[in-house]
Amino acid sequence: MLVRFRVTAEFTFEGDNEGVAKVEYLMFYSLFDPDDMHKARAYYVGQIRIEGKLQGKSGSFVANDSGTYAGGVANSELSIIAGSGTGELITISGVGEYSADEKSCTWEMEVAL
Repeated sequence: MLVRFRVTAEFTFEGDNEGVAKVEYLMFYSLFDPDDMHKARAYYVGQIRIEGKLQGKSGSFVANDSGTYAGGVANSELSIIAGSGTGELITISGVGEYSADEKSCTWEMEVAL
């Protein structure tokens, strides 16, 4: 069975870095169990727009997001798109990653402003 989805998601950040991230994903499921989504395995790509404050500076930027979903965990690699920064983040560049499950999401990014 070939299964593809388009997914829209939103994340909220709080603490030293705060803001909202909105993302559109295209997903391909290589294994799909409608009775237990935690048994699913998928590959996805998307673009994520993050707007808020980063290192005390306000603005927004867009990153390419690609990853896998397996065992109930999504793991992604992020790459900030050159020229996508606005406001005080206009010169932003960098890479990052995140891991998310049904209970939490952990982000790490290395950026240059």
